[in-house]
Amino acid sequence: MVDSVEPVRPGTHNAVLAGFLGWTFDAFDFFVLTFVLAPIAAEFGKTLPAMTLTIAASLATRWIGAILFGLLADRYGRRIPLVINILYYSLIEVLSGLAPDYRTFFFLRLLYGIGMGGEWGVGASLTMESIPARWRGLISGLLQEGYALGFLLAAGAYRLVYPHWGWRPLFFVGGLPALLTLFVRAKVKEPEAWHRSRTDWASYRRAIFGNWQRFAYLVVLMAMVNFISHGTQDMYPTYLQHQHGFSPQRTSDVTAFAMVGAICGGLAFGYFSDYRGRRLAMVTALLLGCLLIPIWVFAPNLPLILAGGFLMQFMVQGAWGVIPAHINELSPDTLRGFFPGFAYQLGVLIASGSAYFEARMAHFMSYGRAMGLFALIVLVAGAIVVCFGPEEHRVVFGRGGSAVG
Repeated sequence: MVDSVEPVRPGTHNAVLAGFLGWTFDAFDFFVLTFVLAPIAAEFGKTLPAMTLTIAASLATRWIGAILFGLLADRYGRRIPLVINILYYSLIEVLSGLAPDYRTFFFLRLLYGIGMGGEWGVGASLTMESIPARWRGLISGLLQEGYALGFLLAAGAYRLVYPHWGWRPLFFVGGLPALLTLFVRAKVKEPEAWHRSRTDWASYRRAIFGNWQRFAYLVVLMAMVNFISHGTQDMYPTYLQHQHGFSPQRTSDVTAFAMVGAICGGLAFGYFSDYRGRRLAMVTALLLGCLLIPIWVFAPNLPLILAGGFLMQFMVQGAWGVIPAHINELSPDTLRGFFPGFAYQLGVLIASGSAYFEARMAHFMSYGRAMGLFALIVLVAGAIVVCFGPEEHRVVFGRGGSAVG
């Protein structure tokens, strides 16, 4: 029976809000760094490629958080691991703003990655299990674009805070998400799908090894979409500053406008995927992104730069907006806290050098050419991986995995 009559359970809206805000604040904490690579490099006496390694450090340790918090979420529920996770990454972000040297800062970004790695899997499973299946694509787009909103908020904070007080207070602002834990504890309930899918550790281990082929595909999928997102986002502020000579204010404005496009794209393609399927929505977005590369990095004036940034992120995050629904639907019920997050973060680990690769390529060509070439390769490869992969569109959670027609 189609799930069009599936009721909306009490607390659904709170679960969606908790997942969305957790990912938003996590992304804010991560992207703040991308705006201030140059001034931190100058203060610590390091090169720009060396500073991009601190981005790679946060990406490279996310798999640890995915294992730790994912196992906790499958065993003890989604709420408490989410609370612990938010408190952890908020603390590390504040400490990053107090780092006295490059080595300390690098170590703290390694620790921060553990928190960032745990949040997505727990928050996504909580959200996807709490809503009716007919809403998954749209809410998936909303949830994932918490990431874009975090980038948008980081751009706003950079514009308002950095010119007056420098880079360190930006990281202090990143401690505010700790207040979200009060809301999660008071208002969010465990989804029924988790209660129906709990199992003992022996069965849990057998489920992990029995689904290794599906897991391997999820890792490849997440590697490709992370190459795409980090390849088009992490060095974009640096590209605007170095190739176009934009001021901090203009860099912030252009990046913020691009993130508005990201939010719109995530919602649009997420909604589209509810009716036409996850794979078709993602492949369409990725191939359209290929066509937009010239206007994205070779635009000669400000209006076209704005249009290129907006449209590229519309497509990139359009594909990404489908991911929370798609990857949770592809995960077994008993493993939904662990599988999506761990696969995601192993994909991040594989793609963690994206910013470094682009920075090194920019030594031999312009930033625009380096980013455009990198984007073309990963967008095409990503479309191929999605096209030939599996799909479980609107599968029922917590009921043995029977698909909905």
